Amino acid sequence: MADYVPTAYRNSTNSPDWLNKGDNTWQMVSATLVGLQSVPGLVILYGSIVKKKWAINSAFMALYSFAAVWICWVTWAYHMSFGDKLLPFWGKAKPALGQSDLIAQSTLPATTHYYKGGDVVETPMVAPFYPQATMVYFQCVFAAITVILLAGALLGRMNIKAWMAFVPLWLTFSYTVGAFSLWGGGFLFHWGVIDYSGGYVIHVSSGIAGFTAAYWVGPRAQADRERFPPNNVLLVLAGAGLLWLGWTGFNGGDPYSANIDSSMAVLNTHICASTSLLTWTTLDVIFFRKPSVIGAVQGMITGLVCITPGAGVVQGWAAIVMGILSGSIPWYTMMVIHKKWSLLQKVDDTLGVFHTHAVAGVLGGATTGLFAEPVLCNLFLPVTNSKGAVYGGVGGYQFVKQLVGASFIIGWNFVATSIICFVISLVIPLRIPDEELVIGDDAVHGEEAYALWGDGELYDTTRHSGDYNMRQVGPATGVTQDV
Repeated sequence: MADYVPTAYRNSTNSPDWLNKGDNTWQMVSATLVGLQSVPGLVILYGSIVKKKWAINSAFMALYSFAAVWICWVTWAYHMSFGDKLLPFWGKAKPALGQSDLIAQSTLPATTHYYKGGDVVETPMVAPFYPQATMVYFQCVFAAITVILLAGALLGRMNIKAWMAFVPLWLTFSYTVGAFSLWGGGFLFHWGVIDYSGGYVIHVSSGIAGFTAAYWVGPRAQADRERFPPNNVLLVLAGAGLLWLGWTGFNGGDPYSANIDSSMAVLNTHICASTSLLTWTTLDVIFFRKPSVIGAVQGMITGLVCITPGAGVVQGWAAIVMGILSGSIPWYTMMVIHKKWSLLQKVDDTLGVFHTHAVAGVLGGATTGLFAEPVLCNLFLPVTNSKGAVYGGVGGYQFVKQLVGASFIIGWNFVATSIICFVISLVIPLRIPDEELVIGDDAVHGEEAYALWGDGELYDTTRHSGDYNMRQVGPATGVTQDV
């Protein structure tokens, strides 16, 4: 017994035959990179891109979402997205917590694709060479970041208690539908709609749902709408950097393997993001005479979003073209159309999620339908011989499929999000009261992001005793003195 080594620590010859340790390692690293995009990436970005008085609230909305999605995901939502088929667009809900399932080989049971819907298997069931626990982890961080991206449209006024109710409801009745339909073996998956890594499931969903929820919640205080400067642009860049580099796992992990298609997806991701950032910045310089740092971040995001649905199925030159389009078309919708269209002005989308995610996501899906390369498609898609419109033949039909897929995601998210917001509003006000909107974090959370405030003063709060002391920093020594 002294020489006994537990199974998990034995050498590779004693591992399960199906386990590929390289694939398992890459999948968990990819999942962690995507998780870091949310925590701390978007926590930092949201907390710094908003007005100082909303820094705590904005960051906490992201942090809460990450935690809440985890519990919902393993309790019921994973199998609704990637389990056995219940409906053509929904899987059967059940927990993903049992040892016997989690250490077994990962499978997506509804993904077996039959040739033209008959009895002949065209593409076997997705069964990566690692345990189910890895797949649950990987897909959970995608679900979490979707809800957090949605929150970007609601910063600066949504009742935090209403948000706490919104997250599990939206995950259950909206996200799982898109995920199963396009990834888990639903009707769009088997029809051959291409969404390599979430251009539709994540970005179009979050953009449309965020814009819809913003309508239901209502606008920020008028003073905030008129002036809403970021409280720390350098931290915005730090959060954006985590978002950008984390996209290596976002797109690189979606072949479910450390394979040649994964490498192609990573390369295309950074090509498109860089091109988009430079395009957006160029347009800012041409029309506004100055390169905006926030604008550069927006251009980076639209490039990352645009390449996501086609990252592993387009060539490098196509990634450049997609970057030019993603750096210009969302720029135009945000800077020009938004100011002319009364509906867009009426709905207070705080961070412009509609433009950076919905517009860029639909653009990415459509251009994927144009540029999807036949050889790369055969490395990834369940429907063999798929290709984009520029390659002729059935490629034109692929473009139509992409538009139909986008339409379904748009329609479902608009309806589901509206119903969820309406139901919550019957119990909890969706918007923070006007008197609290004037104050911000201190009214909502009893906390402030920065101790320093005003002109060199410190705000010292002893919450539990109710003793509020103002202290003045001494001019020469920097020592605090009671005043």
